[in-house]
Amino acid sequence: MASLSSYVASSAVALHDLTAGYGSHAAIHHVTGEFARGSLTAIVGPNGSGKSTLLKTIAGLLAPMGGRCSTGRQALAYLAQISEMDRGFPARVRDIVALGLWQRRGLLGRHRAEDRARVTDALAQVGLEGFESRPLDTLSGGQLQRTLFARVLVQDAPLILLDEPFNAIDDKTIRDLTALIGRWHAEGRTVLTVAHDLALVRAHFPHTLLLARGAVAWGPTADVLNEANIARARSFQEAWDEAAPWCAPNGAWQAA
Repeated sequence: MASLSSYVASSAVALHDLTAGYGSHAAIHHVTGEFARGSLTAIVGPNGSGKSTLLKTIAGLLAPMGGRCSTGRQALAYLAQISEMDRGFPARVRDIVALGLWQRRGLLGRHRAEDRARVTDALAQVGLEGFESRPLDTLSGGQLQRTLFARVLVQDAPLILLDEPFNAIDDKTIRDLTALIGRWHAEGRTVLTVAHDLALVRAHFPHTLLLARGAVAWGPTADVLNEANIARARSFQEAWDEAAPWCAPNGAWQAA
């Protein structure tokens, strides 16, 4: 397992006046703040509030429309929403997990015995022993999400980005995956997770960023998820609504 001791800066991800979105539509506006190295943070907010946009910008899949996003060039693992995956893709479980090795071996690189052992071990850690040859389209939602978490495991990255990993899966899988996230946190990795279930966030995530086009609140979960902040976020209007207000450059957010 890669040592994390070389990552000594206090922040794993730094945002400065970040504005990001799609085309001419900004989904998040003027967000400034830091995710501390080794922190475990939930990103929550109403539908359309910019949660996935923020994660994709941190992952480098979207370029900022304004401001900056810095990850210090550290390796990262990004898990997209399960709904974005083509369930009919002709692949086996081992093929999907082995994609996590591409940074080491390249997309067309030959896998070694140690790589195959790493894939097998990752599947065991997520409770999918013996699933290596199962076609993707035979998996349940929970089994598919376990497969994707196994892919994150083999990436062995210090920064992990998870976009709605608990959607449409069974309670047992949610418990197992939150336990794995807790292990990553204990290892000193930085984990950012988009989530909707506030009870789950309160139980498992020490820090929370509440988004609604801008940062409504950011800090310890107990302080962020209070009634006033939640009500403020719920009054938000989606970015593509022509009547939606624009926030001020200093990051101040105003509900309509």
